[in-house]
Amino acid sequence: MERRQVGSAGLRVSALGLGTMSWGRDTDRADAADILRTFLDGGGTLVDTAASYGDGDAEQVLGEALDGQVSRDDVVLVTKAGVRNGPAGPRRDASRGGLLGELDASLRRLGTDHVDLFLVACPDPTTPLEETVSALRLAVSSGRARYVGLSNHPAWASARAATLLESDGTGLAALELEYSLLQRGLEREIVPAALDLGLGVLAWSPLGRGVLTGKYRRSVPVDSRAASDHLAGFVGQYLEDAASAAIVEAVATAAEGLGRAPLEVALAWLLARPAVACAVVGARTPLQLKGALAAADLVLPGEVHAALDDVSAVEVGYPERW
Repeated sequence: MERRQVGSAGLRVSALGLGTMSWGRDTDRADAADILRTFLDGGGTLVDTAASYGDGDAEQVLGEALDGQVSRDDVVLVTKAGVRNGPAGPRRDASRGGLLGELDASLRRLGTDHVDLFLVACPDPTTPLEETVSALRLAVSSGRARYVGLSNHPAWASARAATLLESDGTGLAALELEYSLLQRGLEREIVPAALDLGLGVLAWSPLGRGVLTGKYRRSVPVDSRAASDHLAGFVGQYLEDAASAAIVEAVATAAEGLGRAPLEVALAWLLARPAVACAVVGARTPLQLKGALAAADLVLPGEVHAALDDVSAVEVGYPERW
């Protein structure tokens, strides 16, 4: 599998990454170990997790799958902090104490002394960005993280954080956001900022929360995320949108013409976009992962890529189009 540089940083990752959001909940330990082995055997390196996934269960399962089975040098570990689950629901906490405390707990669960990339999961309106950035600086200077970045942050915050981390050489390496043919909002400001600042984009939910696989074209499979109590709302917004349906049909048509699966076409389109270093796929079974890995060698014909661009084009208004 192709290795890609993350922006202008020295970090290199596999073009496809492995997401672990379902581990410890919808994916048990045995399947997780099989998925990890399939991913590594397919040339993958980047494994993405978070302290909030299953209240730490995903990291625990990942740590057990890595322990004694995989060389630490063969894996690029990415984790996120800044969201705490409590009785009243998720709470944002990107304070210095919150981020570093969660990072330490993540390292214990993962069974390692460092992660390769540490991300702040989302903006925290109650904590100054300068304090959040100071935690990222400490994560690197203490050796607990090799590189740092932001997830789900707007362009202005990403640019400000990059500026603050530039002076001492810590640097901001990556931005992780939702990006797919069904969600191209970051092309308005995030992608231009990333290209100008030398930041790599990691795309989560590159298959439009599973909708771009085409499995929801006729009905909702009983074993799918859209049929589950805890993820139905997560998927539902793309199932109820007429524009999304048109994009899914365009992907299916392109896939049929190329003799490939729709998910391969959707991933190949994304991997050809500017600034994208990695597309993080959240396979729940080894079979699902094998389907995604098949996209690693697909290069879309120019006319197909252009057609998908047109059908999914993001609306750009003032001031972006100025």
